[in-house]
Order: sequence, then structure tokens, then C-alpha cells
Amino acid sequence: MILREVVDILEGKLITDPSQLELEITCAFGSDLISDILMCTKESTLLLTGLTNPQIIRMTDMIDVLGIVFVRGKNPPQNIIDMANERDLPIICTKLTMYKSCGLLFTTGLRSCKT
Repeated sequence: MILREVVDILEGKLITDPSQLELEITCAFGSDLISDILMCTKESTLLLTGLTNPQIIRMTDMIDVLGIVFVRGKNPPQNIIDMANERDLPIICTKLTMYKSCGLLFTTGLRSCKT
């Protein structure tokens, strides 16, 4: 699945560089706990979360996150968007809940990441 499809499925909005829309996404993981994200992502992953703090972006320097979907209508502040752009890290915002977002992506063929 490509990032453009994720945006469409989640009725989301890409708020970083649009050149990332053709990025291939093979799996996803949803969590609001940084400890779970660090322990459970063992491959290139699309992360779904409600955390919009700088730590969520800095964490991507330690693990292979291909992009972040902020759920529940969360909109990150400009400094978070700037940090993501510096890392070529696409950010999508959706009004959908994490549960619904994960379910929609799963039912359209995006698998869960390996833990």
C-alpha cells in the first residue's frame, strides 16, 4: 500500500512534504505508549498515535518509522511538523479514532508489524 492510499482510507490530510505520497507502506502499529512502540516495532512501520510531542519524532531516530498518523483529530504544533520535515518523515492527521483507523487499514490489506 502506498501512503496516498492511507490518506484516502483514513480520510486524512498529509501535513508534511507531499513528495512522500508514493512511499510504500508494508505494515502498521498503533499505540500511545512510547515504551510499547520501541519494543514492538521491529521493521519499517507506519505508526498510528495520538501523541503529538517532540519525543514521538525523536523516537523515529531510534527505530524505523516510515510515517506517523495522528489520530483522534490531533494536530501537531509547527515545531513537530518542522522536525518531521527535517527527517523526511510524512505526517498524516485524521479525525478517526485509533481503533477505527487501524481497523480500516487492516481490512484493506495493510498488515500488522512483526513484534
